[in-house]
Order: sequence, then C-alpha cells, then structure tokens
Amino acid sequence: MTTVFLFILLFVLLALGLPIAMALGLSSVLTILLFSNDSLASVALKLFENLSSHYTLLAIPFFILSSAFLSSGGVARRLIRFAMSLVGHVRGGMAMASVLACMLFAAVSGSSPATVAAIGSIVIAGMVRHGYPEKFAAGVIANAGTLGILIPPSIVMLVYAAATEESASRMFMAGFVPGIMIGLTLMVAIYIMARVRGLPRAEFPGFGPFLAEMAASTLSALGGLMLIIIVLGSIYGGIASPTEAAAVSAVYAWFIAVYGYRDIGPLKNTPWRAEGEGTASAVLRNLVMLPVGLLRSVSHPEVGRTVLDAAKVSIMLLFVIGNAMLFAHVLTTERIPHEIAELITGWGLPAWGFLIVVNILLLIAGNFMEPSAIILIMAPILFPIAVQLGIDPIHFGIIMVVNMEIGMITPPVGLNLFVTAGITGHSIGWAIKAATPWLLILLCGLVVITYVPEISLFLPNYLDQLRGYK
Repeated sequence: MTTVFLFILLFVLLALGLPIAMALGLSSVLTILLFSNDSLASVALKLFENLSSHYTLLAIPFFILSSAFLSSGGVARRLIRFAMSLVGHVRGGMAMASVLACMLFAAVSGSSPATVAAIGSIVIAGMVRHGYPEKFAAGVIANAGTLGILIPPSIVMLVYAAATEESASRMFMAGFVPGIMIGLTLMVAIYIMARVRGLPRAEFPGFGPFLAEMAASTLSALGGLMLIIIVLGSIYGGIASPTEAAAVSAVYAWFIAVYGYRDIGPLKNTPWRAEGEGTASAVLRNLVMLPVGLLRSVSHPEVGRTVLDAAKVSIMLLFVIGNAMLFAHVLTTERIPHEIAELITGWGLPAWGFLIVVNILLLIAGNFMEPSAIILIMAPILFPIAVQLGIDPIHFGIIMVVNMEIGMITPPVGLNLFVTAGITGHSIGWAIKAATPWLLILLCGLVVITYVPEISLFLPNYLDQLRGYK
C-alpha cells in the first residue's frame, strides 16, 4: 500500500507540472506523515544529513564552477582549433573535429548541456558556412555532447557513487574507455556519411604547415588540456580524491580564464606581449602584474556573474539531489527495494535478462526525468539486485550512466535537445529530428557496454594491478 501510494503520488504531481525536486520531496513527506512513525522534524534532519554526509557530493559545485569559467572563456574555441588541426583535412573533418572537441571539453566540464552549449554555439554555424546541412551539424553536436556525462569527470558518476557508496575514482576510470569508444564510433559514422553524401573537406596544407598548425593549436589549447591532466592525473595517481581534484579544477579554471587566456575579467583582451616587447620582458611584466590582475578579478562583474550562474546551477542540482535522497530514504525504510529484489529474483531472471529489464526501465525514465534524480531513485532499487546476480557494481554504474546519456537526447525532457534548439533557433521538434538518426549509435554502444563488462572494467582493474605491484 505504501509503495503504491508513494509512486502514484509522485506521478500525479509530475503530471500536474510540479518541478521534479518538489514532486520528489512532497510525495516523500506525505508518505512519511501518513504511513510512518517518523516526525516532520526528522524530514528536515534527513535532508541535511543527505547532503552533508556525502563528501563526494561536494565535488559537484566545484566541477560546475570550473565548467562555468571554461564555458565563458575561450577554452572551447581553442579545443575546436586543436581538433581541427588533427582531423580537419579528412572528408567530413569539421564534423569529426566537433566530436573530438566535445570529447575534450567533456573531460574538463563533466556536464552534457555545458558541452553542447560551449562547442555547439561555435561549430554548428561554422559547419553550415562550410556546406554542411544544418540538421546534420545539430544532430552530431546533440549526440556528441552527451559524452559530457560519460567521459570523466562526470557529475552523474559522482551522484551514483554517493547513492551506492562506490568509489568515485573507479567510476571515473571505468567511464574513460566507453566514452572514447562511443566518440570514435560517432567519428567513423560521420566519415562514412561524409563519403556517401559528398560532404566537404579542407585541403591538406602539406606536411610542414600541418605540423606547424598542430603545434600552434596544441600550444593554444594547452591551458584547457592541462586541466584534464591535473584532474584525472591527480585522481588516478592517488594524489587527490575527486572532491579535492574538483576544488583544484575550479581554482585552475578561474586562473586560466581570467589571467591565462584573459577572456573574462579585468585583463580581458589584453595581450600577453605588447608590440615590440621581447619574450623575457613580457614574462617579467606579467609576473609583476599577476597579483594586481588576480586581486582585481575577485570583484570584477564578469567573474561575479560567472560565479553566480554556477551557484544557481549548483543549488538547483543539489536541491534535486537532496529531495531524491529523501525519496530513496522512504524507499529504504519501507523495505521497498528488498521487496522488489525478492520479486525479481523470484522470477529466476539470469543476469543478462535482468540487464535487459534495467535498460528498458532506465530508457523510459530518461524520457521524463533528470539524470541525477533517476540515479538516486533507481539505484537503491536496482543496485542490490545487480550485486545479488553477480554484476560488478562499477560496471552496473556505467550501464546506468550510458542510459542517462541517451536520456539527454530523448523527448520530452532531453536537456541537450533544448540547448540545441536554443543554439540553432529552431523548434524542439526540429532538434528531435536532427538528433534521432544518430541515436542508433548510442543504443548500439549501450548494448555492447552492457554485455561486454571488460570495456568498463579494464582500466580500473589494470590501474589497481599497477598499484598492487608498487
């Protein structure tokens, strides 16, 4: 009775148009008041405990702040130039470079909508100018942008780690190979379509100019690329936890956007080297100006707006997470996950059959809910069953994340579709039609990742072995 009331009330509130966080919280509170002996004061205490007792969740606002600085700065533009220098001369190379740029930006942002917004706002119009169909360009970016929650660091992986008490570091390691695999598959599909449809290509400038441009673009993008090394290297090397690495990434992103690239803040558009100035004198001048520039940037309006925007996103997401954890608490105290686990195991489903059910449930849920909320609601129910059937917890987490990735481009709540529609100025229906042909690649990737666990587990197991040898 409690289970039926809880879920029916949740779906009714969602159908009435209540925000997901409010629907989760209200349905949980009413269920506690009507069917539980807990007091209303315990609800407030539980909300506080949910957010304060999970150290991993502290990484989320730091990664969001880091992403905000990188999105407002010129990191995306420099990563696109770097990607173009590598594959731009291949047929369909601009679209392939866009996918590669999305993969690189995903590794510094941890957010799928941010990846679509930062990369798509530049490359979609550029591809159209170079002769690509607009629907083709928008579909590529909408799908490639989903890699923002699969290639580490990923906010959704942090939520899964907090919900299941699994290692966030191992989740990050496990997402690396699947993310690269899906990205490369998209690039291969683009190349095939480019050959079939005769899409444009840039002329190969010659080996010398090619190497020169690659060196110049690498140097230009080094500020953004270094963040990947700093964050992932410190986590995988055992130097820092994901939360500590996230804090470092926020400070580094602020420094590189304000003082390194000078795209925002008081030094905006100020060249590193004045005309006629030598390299040594330029370095000396910048070292002298460094404290002044950093102090002025703290109170600069552009920096303040960036921090405020990141704070709004963080508060919104953490409010959803807090209410979703309250919902999960009600599920746990009422032993709903245990009852469902007993029911499913009573069916005698093998592990592969259970994973089919899981993928169908998560794909349906992805149409209507935000990824973090789905993880926090479904993980307490599905995770114990997966463990009981012998499915590796980290592998199961990657399966859930890939499903959430697909949910970012499925209507009616696919966030990437709204971002793509906003960038192109077209309707949501147009964005759905643009993204749908590429969805098959993500679905095929989901099947392969689901039934070949070594794709997800190879890197974390290998790194664990290396540490064991030490």
